[in-house]
Amino acid sequence: MENYTYNSYILQLEGLNTSKDSLYPAFLFLFFSYLFIMIINVGITILIFMNKNLHQPMYLLFCNLPLNDILVNSIVLPRLLIDLMRPPSERLISYYQCVVQAYIASLIGTTSHTVLMIMAYDRYVAICNPFHYVSIMTNKMMIKLTVCAWGVAFVLVGILLGLTTRLNRCRTLITNPYCDNASLFKLSCESVVINNIYGITFTVAVYVGSIGAIVLSYTSIAVVCLTSKNKSLNSKALKTCISIYILEHYHPAVSQCHLLAGFVRRSVTSVAAGDLTDTLASTFAKTHLLEIVLSAKLSWRWKNNQRFHR
Repeated sequence: MENYTYNSYILQLEGLNTSKDSLYPAFLFLFFSYLFIMIINVGITILIFMNKNLHQPMYLLFCNLPLNDILVNSIVLPRLLIDLMRPPSERLISYYQCVVQAYIASLIGTTSHTVLMIMAYDRYVAICNPFHYVSIMTNKMMIKLTVCAWGVAFVLVGILLGLTTRLNRCRTLITNPYCDNASLFKLSCESVVINNIYGITFTVAVYVGSIGAIVLSYTSIAVVCLTSKNKSLNSKALKTCISIYILEHYHPAVSQCHLLAGFVRRSVTSVAAGDLTDTLASTFAKTHLLEIVLSAKLSWRWKNNQRFHR
């Protein structure tokens, strides 16, 4: 069959396919999940910026993660809620809006990995080279690392979307609740081999890079702890690393989120519910991480004060 090029600038989103009985429960679940995500992440960000004791590289780097959640959920979820109450034929979006949404979603996902790599490096320096930590992890260095994390993601995702926008389009239906790169290049009837090759290479590089950096950092920290007889160092290493481990592998609350999303998944034929539960789990994890780190910090200070008074 001959392929025709339309290059329409108005696209139709498939949205969430829900039954009439589950429409309002699904809407309420998404709405309150959105409120929860925003309140918790905004609260964490404000707490870090207002508390001078938290103006340290570890916490300022950590602040990138709730900011990521705020940005991506502000772009995706409000539109998803509006489309949920519309009939499928009225779920329209301009091509440029779709590209922006796809770019931000990919940018935030990539930045989360690069920020975790930097956080792993920060813990490595703090535990394996504690006497030079202040001179290495200065405010200037933190700013450079943060800019680098966002800059690398900005360039890599720019190339990813650039390869997609060069394609001519012969379809107008986005078979997804929201716009992403894969949904955009599926609109084309041209060959997407280059897109697939770069996309796979890009994904593998980001995941291998982040996992590799974390494994190397934690292995080095484990070696230092095993070879050191300093109980104070080992305790500090354990407390700080466990908190970040929880964030990287999510919190046990993920199972609770999946249970809460059960009624949505039974009626929604898309991955959106799964993405949302992962976001909720990430938010739970960040909240719990901050609680653990602050508790460890207060406990450490209390012990030091006790020793001083003795």
